[in-house]
Amino acid sequence: MAFGKRIKYFRNRKGMKQKELGELLGFLGKTSDVRVAQYETEARTPKADLVKEMAQIFDVNTRAINVPNIDSYLGLMHTLFALEDMYGIKIGEIDGELCLRLDREHKEYQHLFEPFHAWQQMAAKLESGEISQEEYDNWRYNYPELDTSQRYAKMSSPELSDNLIKNLNKPIK
Repeated sequence: MAFGKRIKYFRNRKGMKQKELGELLGFLGKTSDVRVAQYETEARTPKADLVKEMAQIFDVNTRAINVPNIDSYLGLMHTLFALEDMYGIKIGEIDGELCLRLDREHKEYQHLFEPFHAWQQMAAKLESGEISQEEYDNWRYNYPELDTSQRYAKMSSPELSDNLIKNLNKPIK
């Protein structure tokens, strides 16, 4: 989740308006909501001390607001927490093993089911020896181009579709 979206997410979680947050951060008058809007749209980036103040207001760690660096375990954990917020990805346990799952009640479930299912199918093929690690990696690193399970419709260029409609509307001779 982008930095600005994280600010907006936590602000909304606290039930705050942009103006309220801006005033708590010390921006007075008309600039209070404008400044917060600029941070949320990423037109401006708040300095580290301001992010720290926001974290205190939201009662969260600064890592929860910043876009995490997944090259560290803490960054990875905060990335997973952001995925839970945005997409309803939950942690669970099956047969004593920890696993991530999609929450069927989350609004993004329908959008994520097919790509996750395709990923699971490819991982199962790797595990069963049906495909090699190289084939699996090639699928992952070129996703969605090599995904044969996808049900996405390819759209023609707007110019082509405009020409088709124009020609379809011509009277038949």
